[in-house]
Order: sequence, then C-alpha cells, then structure tokens
Amino acid sequence: MADFGCLDTDIPFDVLSRFQTKDLLGLKCVSKGWKDLISNRSFIQAQSQKKEPLSGFFFQQRHRYCPDDIKTITYFPVERNRLQQDVFAFLPQDVVVLASCNGLVCCRSCYPFEDPAIYVCNPLNSEWWKLDWKEPGQESFIALAFNPFQDISVNLTNFKVVRPRQYETEQEEAYFSFEIYASGTRNWKLSKEVCWCDNSLSKNEGIFSGGILHWLTDGDQILTFNVENELALLISTPLPAGEFNSRPHACIGESEGQLYYVLISEEGLHLWVLEDYFDSTWSLQYSKTLEQIEKERSDIMINLYNRVMLWQRIDDRPWMDPLAFKDGVLVVRISNTIYLYHVDTSKMEEVGETSKFGAMSWVSPIVLPYTMSLVPLEIRSHSTEFCSVLNAELWGGVGGLNMARGRGMQKRIAVELDSELAVDLIPCTAITTGLVCGGFEPFISS
Repeated sequence: MADFGCLDTDIPFDVLSRFQTKDLLGLKCVSKGWKDLISNRSFIQAQSQKKEPLSGFFFQQRHRYCPDDIKTITYFPVERNRLQQDVFAFLPQDVVVLASCNGLVCCRSCYPFEDPAIYVCNPLNSEWWKLDWKEPGQESFIALAFNPFQDISVNLTNFKVVRPRQYETEQEEAYFSFEIYASGTRNWKLSKEVCWCDNSLSKNEGIFSGGILHWLTDGDQILTFNVENELALLISTPLPAGEFNSRPHACIGESEGQLYYVLISEEGLHLWVLEDYFDSTWSLQYSKTLEQIEKERSDIMINLYNRVMLWQRIDDRPWMDPLAFKDGVLVVRISNTIYLYHVDTSKMEEVGETSKFGAMSWVSPIVLPYTMSLVPLEIRSHSTEFCSVLNAELWGGVGGLNMARGRGMQKRIAVELDSELAVDLIPCTAITTGLVCGGFEPFISS
C-alpha cells in the first residue's frame, strides 16, 4: 500500500471516509495501510461528518432501597436479538452508565466507592479519559456533550461533562446550578447560570440535541442547558399530567437533531417533536391508541387498556413504561419484558425479560442509546493479549471472528458485503494496542 501522503486528496481517503463505522472496522483488516488510514485523526475527523445510525442501547438496573449500585450493564443491538454484559470490562473498575453521546459514553464509579471517578470512554476502541470527581455522589443525571461534526480536531477530542445540582434556599426555593468539565482545559468550573425550579430530575435523560442538554423533570417541565453560552431554560411538556385519569409516563429522546417527548397514557402512545424552545411549541408526530397497539400484537397483549389504567393500584410501577427513544426506536417495558418499538413500521420486537438484565429491580432502569464512532480519546487506552471473541460475535455487523494463537496471530475473517459472504484468511502480527483487544469488540478490527 502506498504512502497516503496528503490524506485529504487520496482516493482511499475519499472513498473510505464515506463508509459507516461498522463497515470500516472490517476494512481495517484489508491491509496495514488501510488500518493506518482508518486510525488517522484526519480521516476520523472527515468520516465523522456523516450521521451514524443507531447501534443499540445500554441497560442498567437500579436498586430501590439498597444504596449499592447494580454492576451489570447489558448492551442489546437494534439489529440482533442478543445481549452482551462485558462491554465495559476494559475500564479499571465497575461503573454506572450516565450518558451516551455520539459514540462516547460517560460513567461513574459504582457505590460503595473506593476510588471515585468519572470516566468518558469510547467502547469501540477501549479508550478512556478519567476525570477528577470532587464531592462524589450517586446521582445519575451527569450529562455528556460531544458534537462529532465540530469537536474532533487533529490534536484533541473536545467534549464537555455537565453536572446539574439542585439546591434549596432558606426560603425553601429550589434552583439548579451547573458544573462543567471541558476536555480542552481538563478542569471543572461552576457556571454562573442558575435555573429556578421546584421539580426534581426524573429518570436518567441528559439528552444532547442541537447543542443543548435536556433533562426530564417529575413535573410538567424539561430543564435545558445550552452548553456553548451556558444559558438554562425551562420548557413545558406538550400536555400536563393532570389532564389524564391515570398517571402518564414519559421519556425524552433525540431524532434527526430534534428533541422528542414520548408519552404513554390511557389515551395511547404519543410522540411530539419540539419546534420552539421559547414558546414551548410542540408538534404531534405520532399517535396510536392502546387498542391499536393491542390489535397489532394480540399474541402478547391482552386487555391492555385496563392494565394500564388499573395496574398502579396494585403495583406502583406502570404496566407500560417508555425508557428511551432514539432515531425512531423506542425502548419500552411492558409488564416484566423489554421491547423495541419501531415507530415508522409499528414493529415491536422482544428484547427479553428484565430478569435477563442482571439483578431484579422495581425502579426505572438507566437506558441509553448508543451509536458507534471511531473518535479517539488517547489519554488512556487498554490493551490485552487476547481479543474477546464473544464480544465480536455478539456485536455482529460485518463478520465473525476465529482466533488462533501461536508465535503470531491469524484472523479468519468472514466479511459480509451485499448479502454475499466472502472469506479471507489474513495473517496478522501480534496485536498491540486497544484497537482490537479489550472488553468490547463489536466488530472485526486489526
């Protein structure tokens, strides 16, 4: 393979930078030149200018009364009905996932703390960045802001971590303050902005959309924080909860750069998109009654309306609970089973019973959408001698992996392109960095 020289004018650079991340991981095995090109920061910067599709979701249960964190984190892809629970094995300690943003994931140490820290990592390449964490706590509302279209430079990956904290004055008036960590300065700072709000944050959403972070509250409001100009704003939800006979349940999410509000009530499933922040103007994008949903899946849903209306008189958990939404895919718990609901096709896929996701819990879990990214962090990376064959298989994508060990290593790579299977036997030298090895290997890379 020739020297790539001026990368931005090279034909392989121009062609490969148009591929999605999952396809590039297999193409890194074609040659050392392609591997070096795809790992180059200038290439990653160019390739990140295209939107990546949704890959899957992270799922972590929480205890209701016990202060200890549940350590099991489950990943399930949207295209394959499999569960993986060793995604973050490359980190130095067990963690609680807090936020996911354009390929990066923010986590904190599990409680009880030994060495409390916050991590920002890329599970795809097992690279991570450790943040100092003063005044550690068990809150799950720390959010991550990262825009791959503008935050990847030749020398640094820029991201910000925002920690909203609620305080109360002597007059019992509540407000939020915002602590911000910037990778460019590697320091925390306290924003001058405060937002007066009596409601508490709900679930775990710190949704980043259009340069703004969003948190759902337990009232009829959404807390927003503009990361660039550090301005906060409260916006009203499309409908107040008091308009319903039963208690509605909601989540927020992002699709095509816009904020979505998902509501499940006795009236059915409704999705709104936010059109104007200052006027809290929402546009209804999708609506389906419980009867229609039941009719579409009569094999698993019986008497859905009555269950939604009456269940909370028996159990304080809702019968249907929207957990996360991203790019037209809704994660919803119905009774004790997790489903993926594809809004565009009205297709509902069973992911599994909640017992498969680790310890049983009656509290709403942490559920985060995930999209793949090649973005490097380069402050700290993990390397092990062996690749995780199980992880490669579970994440699927461009192929399978069969490792043989000797003085060197060989990869038997099955690359699936255009629904045809082409098998290449490619000898590889000993694997060195965390590009292939580590606790998380969704696809084939070399």
